[in-house]
Amino acid sequence: MASSIGNEKSVNPVLRISQLDALELNKALEQLVWSQFTNCFHGFKPGVLAHFEPEVKAFLCLILWKFTIYSKNATVGQAILNIQYRNNLSQTEKYQPLSKQQKLWYLIFTVGGRWLEERCYDLFSNRQQQSFCKIKSYISFGSGLLKLCGLVNFLIFLQKGTFATLTERILGIRSVFCKPQGVRQVGFEYMNRELLWHGFAEFLIYLLPLINVQKLKLKISSWCLPIVGLSNSENTLAAHCRECSLCGEWPTMPHTIGCPHVFCYYCIKSNFLFDMYFTCPKCGSEVHSLQPLKYKIEMTELRV
Repeated sequence: MASSIGNEKSVNPVLRISQLDALELNKALEQLVWSQFTNCFHGFKPGVLAHFEPEVKAFLCLILWKFTIYSKNATVGQAILNIQYRNNLSQTEKYQPLSKQQKLWYLIFTVGGRWLEERCYDLFSNRQQQSFCKIKSYISFGSGLLKLCGLVNFLIFLQKGTFATLTERILGIRSVFCKPQGVRQVGFEYMNRELLWHGFAEFLIYLLPLINVQKLKLKISSWCLPIVGLSNSENTLAAHCRECSLCGEWPTMPHTIGCPHVFCYYCIKSNFLFDMYFTCPKCGSEVHSLQPLKYKIEMTELRV
């Protein structure tokens, strides 16, 4: 990356959301690399990597650091979003890449610090001696203090928009755009249409779970097929219990709900459990009582 990008004043400031997106992309890449690496050991004995997991993760992060920060002054997430690190300790206004010391300290703080935390936890987790307990308490206190400092740094970042992580603030490295960003003009008609559509979509997402769609569908079907409009063939089927009013198949363990229609036991039971205000889809009658149909069906009727 050439240093002729121009001075910092001509470069648009990096948005807070872009810096946070770059951090999330970095985490997603590390998880993807680790998952692909562990897939290579599925055929081995379980727990092969358990004893060396911190070292293996540190080695993979070292490789990522070599081809990202060390080579291009930017992480993978920053490269995707057209962002890179700038040496904010330099007195010149022109773009200055990171020095070798900053790159090495970045490796020590990110990769080395994570490895030290994980390895120390494994070393002192099962030790019961007093000296080890003190060391463990000191390490826990230091880890908590660093997390507290990270929280304070994040609050400052939300206010000022620079140094998204505590490591960036300590090393004096700042995220800047690789190239000047072009001014994007968005029409008011497009913005209004998008706002209205998103508002309508959020309203539907909130409203649809409150609507009993099944009951509404059954109510509409009862209006379209009232009981007075039933044909003689339908009444005959209901009378001879040859058709379930819900599934349309031969009723299994036929039951009635107080109307002339017949239902499979599992059909009517599942619908009634799902909706306590279930009504018959044929006539709209409510479920008064679920009773088995006392009617003997000859085996010859099954062949009809």
